[in-house]
Amino acid sequence: MRTAVVTGAAQGVGLATAKLLARAGYQVILTDRQPLADVAAGFAAEGLTAHHIEGDVSQESFVSALAGFVTDRAGAADVLVNNAGVSLICKAEDTTTEQWTRVMNINLLGPFLLSKYLGAAMLARRSGSIVNVASVAGLGGVSHRSAYNASKHGLIGLTRTLAGEWGGRGVRVNAVCPGWIKTEMDIADQGSGAYTDADITNRIPMARFARPEDVALAIAYLADPEKSGFVNGVALPVDGGWTADVSWDSLRLQNRD
Repeated sequence: MRTAVVTGAAQGVGLATAKLLARAGYQVILTDRQPLADVAAGFAAEGLTAHHIEGDVSQESFVSALAGFVTDRAGAADVLVNNAGVSLICKAEDTTTEQWTRVMNINLLGPFLLSKYLGAAMLARRSGSIVNVASVAGLGGVSHRSAYNASKHGLIGLTRTLAGEWGGRGVRVNAVCPGWIKTEMDIADQGSGAYTDADITNRIPMARFARPEDVALAIAYLADPEKSGFVNGVALPVDGGWTADVSWDSLRLQNRD
């Protein structure tokens, strides 16, 4: 049985991805800082194979323990989905060192550590796929998100570097770059008054938020060696056309029924 490790699996994109992969026949190893027992029980109720381990992906001691957990159950992961992440909406001049460091540690250091520790076993058997969950904020800039933007730009840079280093050794590394998704993170960000639904839907040519399942399907595609076996080092937008369309809102809205 193939094995997939999914971080940030308690909710949102991580949970949707883990379910999709499990239904496709993977043994899924769920990890998150939040409790996962109920999530894992839900998988078992569907007859799906899932294990769980809770911890902070920005802590090397936990990532090392996770690597041992994976080795005990599978030998090596076939797929690693680096999805765990945090948001920060704050003016650059007001962002503290502590806030900056927290975002960088979770959004960028964590994926590096996971790729290093779990990727070692992939490299040893010359097979594996790593999918990093970046953002459209890694392809451009969004005001009041300097730490978040920088972390996602860095994650795309890490993706491309590892793709270059490891592609010839059997391990592909790619990224997805979602636009705005209706998840718990979005609800919290909107709760701060930073933006409204209309701010997002008016900007997206497809006129809606992404669903977690939209992103999960793209991740599953990049994870699958049969479907994307020669795809390596890409940063795939899953954004409804956000990054393609440079129109202003009134012009874009003229094209809608």
